[in-house]
Amino acid sequence: MDEQLNEREVGDLATLKALADPVRLAIIGLLTQRDPKPLTVKEIATALDEPPTKLYRHVKQLEQTALIKVAGTRVVSGITESRYRLAQKSLRLSGAVFADGNIDRQEAIGPLLAALDLVRTEFRNHYLADRLNLPSTAPGKPASPAMFSHFTLRLRPERVVRLRNQLGGILDELAAEGDSTDPDAVDVTLLSLLYALKPADPTES
Repeated sequence: MDEQLNEREVGDLATLKALADPVRLAIIGLLTQRDPKPLTVKEIATALDEPPTKLYRHVKQLEQTALIKVAGTRVVSGITESRYRLAQKSLRLSGAVFADGNIDRQEAIGPLLAALDLVRTEFRNHYLADRLNLPSTAPGKPASPAMFSHFTLRLRPERVVRLRNQLGGILDELAAEGDSTDPDAVDVTLLSLLYALKPADPTES
């Protein structure tokens, strides 16, 4: 079996397009959760509550861009069935993707928008299914782990860098810990989005 990369830097248009879809991101997310166990398309479809026929083209596109790979095959009722796993443990968008004139802006931002769409859909589905552990004001209820925060403020450039490093340190720490094997562990989703605006150009006023 080919060795799995620790991290892959994404900077080519084909891979960006492959990542710019919530369904394909959901497939990657599922394979991340189940890694190193490989899954068939039918198993992926069952876990995502999608028909297998809908997922075959998505899986093929992920395979063609080497985001996932075939980890093994077997013959079932005369048909060769493939099992897939991630080709890398983590992905990172290359800074060159956002360089002026390097790649069309719509293409460059596609994976980020798809990730936001995926989180939005999953949050909505979990909420409607009453699966979210949301804050409660009822007396005697234990504190909820959920936190909702959205704000915009002005920071000095060096403070923005420090904030970025602090957030990055937390995420690196969680990645190093990996999934907990504690029987009381719960699934957690964390969405982190931090960006700063360029200073206004006085000549454009």
